[in-house]
Amino acid sequence: MPKDTYKLIDIRDEGLTAYGMIPGAVNIYIEDLENSDKLTKIAKENKLIFYCEIGRRSREIDDTLECFEGRECYSLSEGYVGYIRAGIKSEADIDQKRKKAEESIQKKFHKQLFSPFAKACKAYRLIEEGDRIAVCISGGKDSMLMAKLFQEIKRHRQVEFDLTFLVMDPGYNKENRALIESNAKALGIPITIFESTIFDTVDTIEKSPCYLCARMRRGYLYSKAKELGCNKIALGHHYDDVIETILMGMIHGAQIQTMMPKLHSTNFEGMELIRPLYLVRESDICAWRDYNELHFLQCACHFTDTCTTCHEDGTTSSKRLETKKLIAELKKTNPFIESNIFRSVENVNLDTVIEYKKDGVRHNFLDEYKVKSHE
Repeated sequence: MPKDTYKLIDIRDEGLTAYGMIPGAVNIYIEDLENSDKLTKIAKENKLIFYCEIGRRSREIDDTLECFEGRECYSLSEGYVGYIRAGIKSEADIDQKRKKAEESIQKKFHKQLFSPFAKACKAYRLIEEGDRIAVCISGGKDSMLMAKLFQEIKRHRQVEFDLTFLVMDPGYNKENRALIESNAKALGIPITIFESTIFDTVDTIEKSPCYLCARMRRGYLYSKAKELGCNKIALGHHYDDVIETILMGMIHGAQIQTMMPKLHSTNFEGMELIRPLYLVRESDICAWRDYNELHFLQCACHFTDTCTTCHEDGTTSSKRLETKKLIAELKKTNPFIESNIFRSVENVNLDTVIEYKKDGVRHNFLDEYKVKSHE
């Protein structure tokens, strides 16, 4: 079909379109279709081809809406995910993608990606002699890059450790699972997939399903990693996740806390969680992704087309997106806002804190307060 005879309409929300759109498409969120000025600007003779993430919501569009009168309307089969998968074709394409991705880490993005990755591993002692690390891959850009960085740092052989690239299928729809598998193959990541029924379990949960899903997923990952002989699981949280978590804790949770670079598991003895992308900026991850023309899932949840996407810690993308925008706005007048937020939890002065908790015990400044005599 000639390009000048149709127009692609991306009906996904901002949280999803931020991760990529089909070239030439116009974004009109599905809830805004009836009253969108963008539709009226499209030539009447052009066919309208709607697409969502996997083709489910676009098929449900009511083509009798007034703004569609006189137009031919279609749904793009398999949606954006289908478009991405269609871009990976031959073995030669796969090998070329892998080589380009690896060379870009070693050269073009070495300073932006590998250096802060290696720095975090050293500064926080994330990789130690004899470790068996389960690199947990969700299918997004962060965990996929983390896997490649682990492969690169292992190639340097400064410390002897083993890797298992672990993917949990909590009930993905077939399109999302296929995309994870094809991306892993294209990047040369030998994944181990195991299945769970987490999505079915949280289907009936009305209150905080994303939080419960995240907790359950982490538990399953710990359990499988331990079964495979690993002593650590690695998650793909980056620098921006850290500062957003700090700010969201203050704004929405009335608390000062951070996302730690590593943690001991409370339920799986001898297991640790590490975050080796702790010092890596999200913008640099995106630049690496776009330079290599890679396309990843933002969220592999099977609700992706019908709810805002969720984050590993259970927060919805709407909250994170709101916080990202707030930080971006503050940065206009304070270029150091991001580093200041990050460093704020490194410079806590307990002498100026009214209350704090340590090992679950609450401490008040009055506990040690002494009245000075006036002499």
